[in-house]
Amino acid sequence: MARILITSALPYINGIKHLGNLAGSMLPADVWARFKRAQGHEVLYVCATDEHGTPAELAAAAAGQDVRTYCDEQHQIQKAAGEAFGLSYDWFGRSSNAPNHRLTQHFARVLEGNGFIEERVDRMIYSIEDARFLPDRYVEGTCPHCAYPKARGDQCDNCGRLLDPTDLIEPYSAVSGSRNLEVRDTRHLYLLQTKLADRIRDWVGSKSDWQPLARSIAYKHLDEGLIDRGITRDLKWGVPVVGADGGPRPGLEGKVFYVWFDAPIEYIGATQEWAEASDENWERWWRLDQGADDVRYVQFMGKDNVAFHTVSFPATILGSGEPWKTVDTLKAFNWLNWYGGKFSTSQGRGVFMDQALELLPADYWRWYLTAYGPEHADAAFTWETFQGAVNKDLADVLGNFVNRIVKFAESKFDGVVPDGGEAGPVEAKLEADLRAVMADATAQFEAMEFRKAAQALRAAWVLGNEYLQEAAPWTALKTDWDRAAVGVRTGLNLVALFARLAAPILPFTAGRIAATVGETDLSWPGADEAWPAALPAGRAVHAPEVLFRKIEDSQVAEWAERFGGADGDR
Repeated sequence: MARILITSALPYINGIKHLGNLAGSMLPADVWARFKRAQGHEVLYVCATDEHGTPAELAAAAAGQDVRTYCDEQHQIQKAAGEAFGLSYDWFGRSSNAPNHRLTQHFARVLEGNGFIEERVDRMIYSIEDARFLPDRYVEGTCPHCAYPKARGDQCDNCGRLLDPTDLIEPYSAVSGSRNLEVRDTRHLYLLQTKLADRIRDWVGSKSDWQPLARSIAYKHLDEGLIDRGITRDLKWGVPVVGADGGPRPGLEGKVFYVWFDAPIEYIGATQEWAEASDENWERWWRLDQGADDVRYVQFMGKDNVAFHTVSFPATILGSGEPWKTVDTLKAFNWLNWYGGKFSTSQGRGVFMDQALELLPADYWRWYLTAYGPEHADAAFTWETFQGAVNKDLADVLGNFVNRIVKFAESKFDGVVPDGGEAGPVEAKLEADLRAVMADATAQFEAMEFRKAAQALRAAWVLGNEYLQEAAPWTALKTDWDRAAVGVRTGLNLVALFARLAAPILPFTAGRIAATVGETDLSWPGADEAWPAALPAGRAVHAPEVLFRKIEDSQVAEWAERFGGADGDR
């Protein structure tokens, strides 16, 4: 069995995440982690809250809290939200914790020693009215490349170009809106990505199995030409810049590292946190000289994070010259849009994780966001498509099958798996068809093609329903008890099988489905497994409560009124 390290892009600390964040990073990472664990692999899935930077300071001030108290509270809120959605992190850490501080300062030290960091006197935007230097993302203005009027000082969300605040045309403070800005001298550390460009290009070139989206974004930035990136900021909250003695660095007193320098390092930091809490060895996951050479490392993220993970973070790792594990597969997702616009944490637009669970259980959302998510193109969330996914896929196909066959076994076969009769041509065809569909589902999950994997699961459930229609044990029971017993026994074994197939996407419901036939095994079925006769005759079965309740039109209308819909956002 393989060892697999999985990370998903760190959720930022400034409020609970929306469904777009979930669909583009955390949920597919969890689905794949569950799938690989179910196959028997050793999986370590780590994530963390990304806690540094100006947004945390401003959010804390708006909440009337000091930034540490605010981050403490928000970390717990986000951790609880992830658990409620079934996100099976092995560890959910914090970028403000000590391991990330130590690692960030370590990388800065070795990079500078290798000639890849230098001090520069920089000209940065200072807001007179805010009485502060403005970090890049808190300067907004017109993009010099595409003329988008709301570009941020670190990146243009329209054309994707990485920027510096001084590049913007007609800049203004995103904190106060003030245009009373001036450029002042301030000393900062720069990561010399230009010196590492060829090495990064060779590294990206070695990833021939990456999906086109990730490779195209990486090459776009490489082809446009890398720039040296400032990696420190004039802030109080963050990883402090220190000198050789561990104290404040002369000339950079009060500076902290840029959040996009320290945040990816927290993948390693979170693993250290896990190791300290679990009495485990973190180095066997991250250090090639300590056994990590046999680890497969997979990252999941939205497309807006790809540039930093294919350029800036690799520059940190490669430039260190140390034997760190780098990512093997980067799975990038497009955007889940909200009625033609974007989900937005800052603007409160869309449905957020805590709100979603007020409406329906987690598995309803997990299915929709996986089976209809923004995998190879942007996808549009609508209440109507969500309603259709739940009603047609979950209620009509999977839920209907399970309830139908188990209730029939309860009412006509004394609530047990019946004995008697021999499988015939109908069962042989079912088994052949299902094995083909299961092979497809396995291949699609392996390839991280989640929409196709979900389609394969649905196809398996459809085969089960079609089998019941053809075998019709309720009709056979009138004249041929053995034939009816075969149909019921086969159907109950399908219930156990479908629970195992559904478990990566529907972990809560899969357990309930398996329990109806007395099973707890949710491992992924092997190609040669004898699942058609796995349940012993005489085992008691119990029909569940309704597994999936259909979404009514009145509910859709109510939710559209509350959250927004085709007629605009709320």
